[in-house]
Amino acid sequence: MSLLPDADSFKRLVDGTARGPAATAARAGLAAIATPYGLAVAARNAAYQAGWLAVESAPVPVISVGNLTLGGTGKTPLVAWVARHLAAAGVPPAIVSRGYGVKPGETSDEAAELAILLPDVPHIANRRRGAGARTAAARGARAIVLDDGFQHRRLARDLDIVAIDATDPFGCGHLFPRGLLREPLAGLARAQVAVLTRADSIEGPRRSEIRDSFARACGGRLPSAWVEAAHRPLRLRSATGAIEPLESLRSGRVAAFAGIGNPAAFRGALESLGASLVGFRAFPDHHDYSDADRESLGAWGRDLAADRIVTTLKDLVKVRADSLGGISLVALEIAITILSGTAELEAAVAPVIARARSGR
Repeated sequence: MSLLPDADSFKRLVDGTARGPAATAARAGLAAIATPYGLAVAARNAAYQAGWLAVESAPVPVISVGNLTLGGTGKTPLVAWVARHLAAAGVPPAIVSRGYGVKPGETSDEAAELAILLPDVPHIANRRRGAGARTAAARGARAIVLDDGFQHRRLARDLDIVAIDATDPFGCGHLFPRGLLREPLAGLARAQVAVLTRADSIEGPRRSEIRDSFARACGGRLPSAWVEAAHRPLRLRSATGAIEPLESLRSGRVAAFAGIGNPAAFRGALESLGASLVGFRAFPDHHDYSDADRESLGAWGRDLAADRIVTTLKDLVKVRADSLGGISLVALEIAITILSGTAELEAAVAPVIARARSGR
């Protein structure tokens, strides 16, 4: 995603919104790169399907939560929902992730965010996720939630959950870098559960269209659970943990920024809450904020005469400040709400809970 300054710019290029000779040439170049990428992905999937690549098992049951596209599907709140559901059933979970761009001894932005959402659930980041799962089990976890695990096929899992963003369900219809697909749509057939996130942002007929497209990609088969969910703003949170109600966004001038895969969704959430948005800046996904960035954001906020600056929880844990340029900084905390398919989702998770309880 570093090909362009931010995720919004990249999205406008690959979805065709960006026009002109330069954009057309760029898309042609990205399509050329996508061809060998697609061949490599297809060969890897075929090797796993044929059993030529080894699959390792964890000592406890594994639920994978992932997606088919790059960034921005609202996966983290779904990971939190699964972990809470396991804990409520008496099965202590741990979250295992690759740890995007994490050096030894550091904490990933997802881990820091989940530590706020799930303070009692351990999170282990390890590029060798099988080793991470074994570490989690040794520390007392009775089930593993594999974060961003759909394409990580080396670790066996009891349940595959795939998140699909209703605002762009199929990654602009092209493999990366020509589009946002990590692998061809046929890969969706591996999922037992599909969760259509941000489903409340589109009308019912469009949801049905997405569901039908999903079934066609899977050869006419739908997963055992089709779930539709909304990502609802919950509250505002500062770096020190201070909580503010959402209603406070309606007073004063608000500047906002985000370094996530779908910054447009974040901006839309703020506008839906009645925020008077006087400025918005998008950074690349997983952006590592420097002192210069903090100073720049503070100066930007002062130039806009902003009364507060708002970001995502994922960004707040990296900025690590209560204010920028003397202006209050808070994050918009998001929680997932299941609109339909709750019973089917719980039924899909039930065998994993039963296995964890039995210790088999």
